[in-house]
Amino acid sequence: MERVIIETNVVPKPIGPYSQAVVCGGTAYLSMQLPIDPDTGLMVEGAIEDQARRALENLRELLYASGSGLSGVLKVMVYFADLADFDRVNRVYSEFFGDSKPARAAIQAAALPRGARIGFDAIAAVKG
Repeated sequence: MERVIIETNVVPKPIGPYSQAVVCGGTAYLSMQLPIDPDTGLMVEGAIEDQARRALENLRELLYASGSGLSGVLKVMVYFADLADFDRVNRVYSEFFGDSKPARAAIQAAALPRGARIGFDAIAAVKG
């Protein structure tokens, strides 16, 4: 099967030796998106809702670059610095996914890259 590496400047550049996304066999595998402003390269400051919104905007843009979209998402992994933010993040998450409701897992991580409070990765079907 052919693997296609996705690289786009509409989301922050990777901060390590990995791809932003990989498409293979009609499926897109997206790396974790953090609440980093792609224009400035800086972490979004403010409430957890602001960070969640920016990270999900980055995820959405990477989905588009991969040939998918929010409705194509099959599974999302949510990484919390503090699970106490769960309900507040869910409200923002619902703004993006609405009724499509992909499968999801959520964990609290000891730390996230660059001091982020939230991160999201996803697996999505690619439009044919």
